Amino acid sequence: MFEHSSLRVLSLYEGFFSGGARVLHSTVVSGLHTHGHQQHSALSIHDAVRRETMLQRMQDDPRYRSLRSVGVRISTLGRSTDDDHDPRTFTDAEMEIAAREATGVDVVMSLKEQPLRLAVHPGFPDRPVVACLHRSDPEHSGAALDDLKAAADSGRLVAGICCAESTKEAYAAAGVPEHLLRVVPNGIDLTRYHPLRRVRRMALRGAHGIPADATLVAYAARYDAMKNPRLFLAAARAFLEREPAGHVMMCGAGMTTENTGLVADLEETFGDRPDLLARVHPQGVRRDMENVFAMADVVALTSAFGEAAPLCLIEGAMSGAVPVTTPVGDSARLVERIGFVTSFDAEEIAETWIEAAARRGELRGALTAARQRFSHVRMLSGYAQVLEQAFRGTGLQVAA
Repeated sequence: MFEHSSLRVLSLYEGFFSGGARVLHSTVVSGLHTHGHQQHSALSIHDAVRRETMLQRMQDDPRYRSLRSVGVRISTLGRSTDDDHDPRTFTDAEMEIAAREATGVDVVMSLKEQPLRLAVHPGFPDRPVVACLHRSDPEHSGAALDDLKAAADSGRLVAGICCAESTKEAYAAAGVPEHLLRVVPNGIDLTRYHPLRRVRRMALRGAHGIPADATLVAYAARYDAMKNPRLFLAAARAFLEREPAGHVMMCGAGMTTENTGLVADLEETFGDRPDLLARVHPQGVRRDMENVFAMADVVALTSAFGEAAPLCLIEGAMSGAVPVTTPVGDSARLVERIGFVTSFDAEEIAETWIEAAARRGELRGALTAARQRFSHVRMLSGYAQVLEQAFRGTGLQVAA
């Protein structure tokens, strides 16, 4: 399937925690290690990361477990974000670990630009670096953007894999040399994300307290300003007021009643309508998003900024839910002919959810026809090509 190689690749992770970029990167590493005739390993700066009020430990993370299950060796510097340390500096002991892990590899691949502060450290072995970029707002990366540009200036950065055209455009505008940037569109495992038979779909709904005839909107996002959960809740209220059979399911880190921020938002939005709140289902981090999306009629994204090619839209659409998104990153391109784009107006979003659900049957053929476009096989081939060429020092050309 991919060009045969004995290429040895080390991936740098900031940490293992819930998020679309980590899902995608782990899919790439697992796929290339298993089927691409490459040897992959990973080094995580942190072994525990606190995000959205949750302390997420590396060993508990599904991505960590999936990589280990296919034989990918994973090491860590052992840091925790709960510890009191300077994130910009590394101890001699930490650099010894990093040097040991990087010495035997041919290429270093960084998940986002944040781990590059380790790769540009003077004690880190000189290896060609490929940065995997997943944002459309690099200016929000802070010092990590400076590390990315420094790596490019020094010649250590040999390629930046952008998950979307909007990512390439944004990083080029931010000062990263455009000739280093290559677009490899996101893909997913289509054997996992697919529509279910009606009997199975209804059984899942019943198990989750969702009526068989409900109009279900699924929202997969962490509790973060970038994801705009307050806009989602405002739209959810308008939707539930209009749609007596409506329900919404909120999944992701911080999307739980243990999060005081979300509880306050729910109280502010639904305090006078407990009947509507009863049809809001905070789920937190789910390990079976394929089931959530397959239960849903609509997959919603209300992000305000930063998105490039959101996996939730792809995963939801390929599971049979109609995607409805705000105009961020490449979202409009992703849902072209299979979904809807709205403004940031809650009333409009609610109305569009209702329309999308009503037209789900009409769009079923388009959703099926789009499946091959989102296959992870094509994505793996693109990553494999960039990594091979990074090691060989040849011109980087990736097929569209």
